Amino acid sequence: MRQTSSKRKAIEFSPYLVGTMRLGKWGENFNTKQWLEFIEKSLALGLKDFDHADIYGDYTTEADFGKVLKENPHLRNEMQITTKCGIRMPAEKRPKNKMKTYDSGDKYILQSVENSLRNLQTDYIDVLLLHRPDFLMNPNEIAETFEKLRDDGKVRFFGVSNFTTSQFEMINSVFPLITHQIEASISHLNPFEDGTLDQLLVKNIRPTVWSPLGGGNLKQKENYKLNQELDKVFGILCEKYEVNTAQLMLLFLKKHPSGIIPVLGTSKPVRLEEALEIDSKNMEKEDWYALYSATKGEELP
Repeated sequence: MRQTSSKRKAIEFSPYLVGTMRLGKWGENFNTKQWLEFIEKSLALGLKDFDHADIYGDYTTEADFGKVLKENPHLRNEMQITTKCGIRMPAEKRPKNKMKTYDSGDKYILQSVENSLRNLQTDYIDVLLLHRPDFLMNPNEIAETFEKLRDDGKVRFFGVSNFTTSQFEMINSVFPLITHQIEASISHLNPFEDGTLDQLLVKNIRPTVWSPLGGGNLKQKENYKLNQELDKVFGILCEKYEVNTAQLMLLFLKKHPSGIIPVLGTSKPVRLEEALEIDSKNMEKEDWYALYSATKGEELP
């Protein structure tokens, strides 16, 4: 196994990443003026990190964002851009993709980065993530590709998304990763239980988290008694901390010592403002476990 002598460098993220997935073709379908207004408002709030993926909007959202940077190049120095690659998806922009597959080969990563640089109208990407684990990935090949991108000044930092702990370690052992983007929320507790957050905490690597509000679907189980108990706990704690449901769910994540950074998928600046309002609050441990237990529908063993 190839070893790296590179030391992990630090990156300073905003308290939240601003997600772009639902701002383009897959959601609000912002025009350039709306993109500009949203970006400027995010920056004014101190949220400088924007989360992308090449596939968003069927491979169109990066270019929509890039139009703003082309017309307002000064904004690039005020922000950090995260984007992802590694998913081959059938789309009009990718006619050669016959079916959805994962690809972490050197040629595909290098070409994906060139596409993202062109679409985003930038000379470099701050953070590049492998979007999904390629079951045929070669960690040494990935490390060499990452080194080339870093040495060429095209990507500053690297991470992965949706990997298992062993897959993360396989890459991190040969090239220093600076984050792991995972799904986590009150309604998706797996990372708290399967070692994912434990691993990142031990390595002092901060996770970024997609769908921190559970996709707005807190009550996933058709269990009236369970949902009643969940409503009761949420009601008590929302009143105690003077927050709404979404803010309480963010407080739950931010309590974890790994330093979780949620990716906010909203198109409404007021939601960004509400998220920032909780930064001075700290959930008590007993309340954290009250939410955890209510969601599980049972007391701790």
